[in-house]
Amino acid sequence: MTVYLENEYTADDLHAVFPFDPKELTALVSEKVLDQENCPFEAQVNLLLTDNEGIHEINRDTRGIDAPTDVLSFPAVQYAPAADFASAEEDPAGCFDPESGELLLGDIVINVDRVREQAEQYGHSVRREFAFLTAHSTLHLIGYDHMVPEEEADMIMRQERALTALGITRD
Repeated sequence: MTVYLENEYTADDLHAVFPFDPKELTALVSEKVLDQENCPFEAQVNLLLTDNEGIHEINRDTRGIDAPTDVLSFPAVQYAPAADFASAEEDPAGCFDPESGELLLGDIVINVDRVREQAEQYGHSVRREFAFLTAHSTLHLIGYDHMVPEEEADMIMRQERALTALGITRD
């Protein structure tokens, strides 16, 4: 799993916020999700770390929602049904990095302010919250959604299964 990290923070700022390497944790969690979904390919994702103001602007400009959120996902490939990786093989030029051969998952945008706020709100670590948002977003990148209660329950189960397998619990 290759993660390309872009952020609006200095390395010192990131170390002050996260007691872990966000790029490494994103790779670990995304890879676990993809393994559980039987992805047959090596993959890559772009990760952008921003704040309330930055994600608010992205949310407004791309989704027409004039509010900040915790995470946004922008898939590079449309899957129908979710996690049907055969659809990527139908358009190899549009779905795979020509240099590395990796499946292009898309972009994950994480709001650093919300990671801290939600970790405190839910009573778990910043690492757990970041990992949860990464698992959630990775599932979106491969076609899962939560528009109806059944889909939401399915996504929650998949997120928790990945995090539990990695030992990233609410403790």
